[in-house]
Amino acid sequence: MSITVEQISKVYDQQKALDKISFSIKKGEIVGFLGPNGAGKSTMMKILTTYLKASEGKASVNDFDVSSNQINVQKSVGYLPEHNPLYLDMYVREYLEFNASVYNTSKTRINEIVELTGLLPEAHKKISQLSKGYRQRVGLANALLHNPEVLILDEPTTGLDPNQLIEIRQLIRQVGKEKTVLLSTHIMQEVEAICDRVIIINKGKIVADKSLKELKTNQEQIIEVEFDYRVEDVALKNLKSVKSVKNMHDFLYEITFSVEKDMRSEVFDFAHDNGLKILKLNQKNASLESLFRELTSS
Repeated sequence: MSITVEQISKVYDQQKALDKISFSIKKGEIVGFLGPNGAGKSTMMKILTTYLKASEGKASVNDFDVSSNQINVQKSVGYLPEHNPLYLDMYVREYLEFNASVYNTSKTRINEIVELTGLLPEAHKKISQLSKGYRQRVGLANALLHNPEVLILDEPTTGLDPNQLIEIRQLIRQVGKEKTVLLSTHIMQEVEAICDRVIIINKGKIVADKSLKELKTNQEQIIEVEFDYRVEDVALKNLKSVKSVKNMHDFLYEITFSVEKDMRSEVFDFAHDNGLKILKLNQKNASLESLFRELTSS
């Protein structure tokens, strides 16, 4: 196993952030670590990267104990924290060269990583001049610099615009072909786009651990659509195989269909036939959405 966690607890003063957490991740898996804010996701990741010590329990990365073999754990792990800590006054290459010297990594590796992460057009700039998306790329480049076997990414797409988000997703998926990835997020679409498996945590406890394949066996889907005008719910309920319609706010609707077939084309045809413009159209995994809500609402 690339990551093994056994009965890990973490207590801050009187508050228990993690309560006897156990899970394992095989080499080559991309696992989404889901949960509401304050559920304990970042705390668990900091323990796995040796930034924090657990109050009790055991954890290992690549068979190295996180408490007694910290140096080897750090060599094995590439870590991108939630708040990507960068030296803004450094140039991109300068920053990567600095970190390469810390890891005792060959400078030739920098060129490989710059190309892999799509930083080539911006590599000559100061980090302070980069967009949020490119700063995330620098953080990922730094995490990959020493060619770790395990990547631990804490909210890697927070604050990105749609184009940047797609690019970072693709990059994570690409590097995940050769590495084990533990990805923290509270965004369902991230898990569907990137991950093989999902672990859901709530109030410091694991409440679900399922593969995406298992979740997708449910013959149901949610289509999120935003029109340019308000539509009567009853009109949307006349669409084929509709199970329910919910007006989220203004002109945004969540339509649940009782079939696995992608129903976005039906919604598009509905808009066309009724002279409506579609401003947003997303397909969601109904099983994942409902499971998350059910397990984290209390």
